[in-house]
Amino acid sequence: MSSIHINAPKDAFADTVIMPGDPLRAKFIAEHYLENAQLISDVRNMLAYTGHYKGQRLSVMGHGMGVPSATIYCTELAQTYGVKRMIRVGSCGAVHPDVQLRDIIIAQGASTDSNANKQRAQGFDVAALASYPLLEKAVSCAREQDAPYKVGAVFTSDLFYWPDSSVYDALARFNVLAIEMEVAAVYAVAAEFNIEALALCTVSDHIRTDSHLTTDERQESFEQMIEVALGVVES
Repeated sequence: MSSIHINAPKDAFADTVIMPGDPLRAKFIAEHYLENAQLISDVRNMLAYTGHYKGQRLSVMGHGMGVPSATIYCTELAQTYGVKRMIRVGSCGAVHPDVQLRDIIIAQGASTDSNANKQRAQGFDVAALASYPLLEKAVSCAREQDAPYKVGAVFTSDLFYWPDSSVYDALARFNVLAIEMEVAAVYAVAAEFNIEALALCTVSDHIRTDSHLTTDERQESFEQMIEVALGVVES
């Protein structure tokens, strides 16, 4: 039986799902890294595929933009399809001076201005944390691949366009490395359903310096992040 927003058969997903925000990035990963990838869901064009990576069954699916969208897809994957681990791969904007363009942020935890997790946890703040075994593997893979990386906190925001730029100073003061829009949702859903989760985010923009990667640089950095994520899966 399928879920409300996913029309895949019950056993269509592998235990591990790699999740970019953009469904076309999911398509790219499936076509370039998976063997015998099959499209298994296309509701609202939120594409999902299952194939094999180095002999291991693996799925990839978009989770959309923002906390509500990520919460929907991650919940249905865990609740209906029994997925055991989710690895977000996305982009972020750096706010900390120690972070550089193209760094891969391995998100140890996520603060947020979204109220979604509080609503689901009876008003309590939820510590949105990565699963340590996956985080440890990601650090090891990044080192082995000589990929630039930082481990630390990100900020999951409901806003893409902030009206008050002083927020960036506040985040940096608390050693938040970068802003993105989904990690807190992915980690909270994983905690609720007792499954593993990890988020990797490539720094595509530096908010403090107003610097950006070119289109070609974004693609190259995205592929480097994917290879780290696949290293986690393989290990």
